[in-house]
Amino acid sequence: MPRYRLTLEYDGTPFVGWQRQDNGPSVQAAVEAAVARFSGDTVTATAAGRTDAGVHARGQVVHIDLSRAWDAFRVSEALNHHLKPDPIAVLDAAAVGNDFHARFSATERRYRYCIANRRAPLALERERAWQVNQPLDADAMHAAAARLIGKHDFSTFRASLCQAASPVKTLSRIAVARDGDAVLIEAAAPSFLHHQVRNIAGTLLLVGLGKWTADDVSDALAARNRARGGETAPAHGLYLMAVRYDPTPPAEAG
Repeated sequence: MPRYRLTLEYDGTPFVGWQRQDNGPSVQAAVEAAVARFSGDTVTATAAGRTDAGVHARGQVVHIDLSRAWDAFRVSEALNHHLKPDPIAVLDAAAVGNDFHARFSATERRYRYCIANRRAPLALERERAWQVNQPLDADAMHAAAARLIGKHDFSTFRASLCQAASPVKTLSRIAVARDGDAVLIEAAAPSFLHHQVRNIAGTLLLVGLGKWTADDVSDALAARNRARGGETAPAHGLYLMAVRYDPTPPAEAG
């Protein structure tokens, strides 16, 4: 069966997450329904990462298998038509070999966590960023984040319901920078634990507020105990930005 790779952008606000569930609308179900309306095929859409309820994507990658070959541009145009009015867009579609797997072929995933650091209410970024009223020291957050780079046991930053076989992950890159009122946390790794980025964001917030130092972050990591980390940052500040598949360079979106 011909396989297609789709790059998706979506607003996670109205969804229970990527994965199809009985308790509400999901991105996966919306994509599968659009495929059925377009092609008549009943498919299972497989994603590079199962984003949680409220989490957004600028570069989610999905693969689907269709019963016949279609022009890739027609696939993207048809899906975008049938996805309306859901806030999901197919940015790109490409025919790929059956050895391509959106999840297992991925070599790096890149996330961004957005903090709106201002006192005024959010008019345009409501449900798009975590609003923090107190001033944050982004440089201190960046220095502390560097303590997390590399291969570690990230149990302190792991959700209690995480299903990963091991808490050991390799954080390839992490950086914190201010852009006006926004404080942006960028993190990249081959794979992440459930809530790992959100728990790191909540921990780095303590540094930005001057309540913790970089040494405190190192101590929390070494403790391998979720209770020693900061709060879990809200889902609506998190974005899946891009997924990398070697030897192709990362697909940047937005």
